[in-house]
Amino acid sequence: MTSLTLDELDRNLLAQLRVNARESAANLARRLGVARTTVLARLSRLERHGVIAGYTVRLSQDMPGGGLQACVGISLQPRAGADVLRRLSKMPEIHLLCTVSGEFDYVAWLHTASPEQLDALLDEIGEIDGVTKTTTSVVLARKIDRGTVLP
Repeated sequence: MTSLTLDELDRNLLAQLRVNARESAANLARRLGVARTTVLARLSRLERHGVIAGYTVRLSQDMPGGGLQACVGISLQPRAGADVLRRLSKMPEIHLLCTVSGEFDYVAWLHTASPEQLDALLDEIGEIDGVTKTTTSVVLARKIDRGTVLP
């Protein structure tokens, strides 16, 4: 991603896309009070600079068979990060992995089809050499959902 300063229009456009990434350029332009060509040019610029990395589908948490989501704090032994990262990157159930400050070294956002699959995945994570502790919180309900886990 190259350095790009976002102005108020860029930020407002991104906010609109977080609500509905499939919104038409004409509707976005109307909401933002600009020309459709301005919206298209801004989208192109934001994509080119890597601000918009892609568009995706968010499944409803109420969807039948929607599965479970969980947040897992992961503590590591010193200098184990690279090896643990290699192992975690091979687990498709991990949708987001962040290094964080505080009690944990990593925080992972998981999605599994069932409680049994979550249990097995947590066991697999806990058995990785270099992982010293995991703490899991299962998502019960989304109260605010702007379309991304983190900005």
